[in-house]
Amino acid sequence: MDRSIHEIATLAGTTSRTLRHYDAIGLLAPTRIGANGYRRYDEAALVRLQRILLLRELGLPLPQIADVLARETSEVRALRTHLDLLRQEKERLDRRIAAVTSTIDALQKGEEPMAEKMFDGFDNTQYQEEVTERWGADAYARSNDWWQGMSPDQRTAWQQQVADLNEQWRDAAGRGIAPDSAEAHGLAERHVQWLRGIPGTPAAASDGDIAGYVRGLGDMYVADPRFAANYGGVDGATFVRDALRAYADVEL
Repeated sequence: MDRSIHEIATLAGTTSRTLRHYDAIGLLAPTRIGANGYRRYDEAALVRLQRILLLRELGLPLPQIADVLARETSEVRALRTHLDLLRQEKERLDRRIAAVTSTIDALQKGEEPMAEKMFDGFDNTQYQEEVTERWGADAYARSNDWWQGMSPDQRTAWQQQVADLNEQWRDAAGRGIAPDSAEAHGLAERHVQWLRGIPGTPAAASDGDIAGYVRGLGDMYVADPRFAANYGGVDGATFVRDALRAYADVEL
């Protein structure tokens, strides 16, 4: 069964013009062209469009979305990664909704809102305790000052860099390459360079225990579902951890 371009645009909340543009740039071709010249889209095209729209919501530009789709061979694995990210976002939104609802209820009753509940889910400092416990209050303060000092465009560029790196990790893990291979070594090197650019971390300090820091992060990626989700789950995070260890053994 296939559908017309108008039906697909309506279902996806987009426009026929957008779908024609996706076709023109090679991102989403119609499954077939009908005898009347109209574009028709089947189930596989719908799945691809769903992934395109999900990646757009993550802020990826169309050329990079094309690269991601070209590298990923398993639609199910890719969608599971998206699902993990969506569930995390849903949890944050649910907590924010509950916090705002609690404030409204208190105000309507003439009561004072509970400060402990008002900001649940507003997680700009969600890792403060973890960073402070592991690497000290100064590490958190310096990294937080660095982040707050960025312009919106700089933050977007940095987040894009992270998204690109995470996607390449997921792709490499999905293809089953060895953690000590040259490709994995290159990804680990980029990962460490990324870490070195974050002020306040041992990777950024000239006298820091970079090797221990990198190995510790790798263990945390596997142990903490929030981080494992960035790499497609525990299996992907395990690959990242092993690749970082192999790199640290040789280079750090």
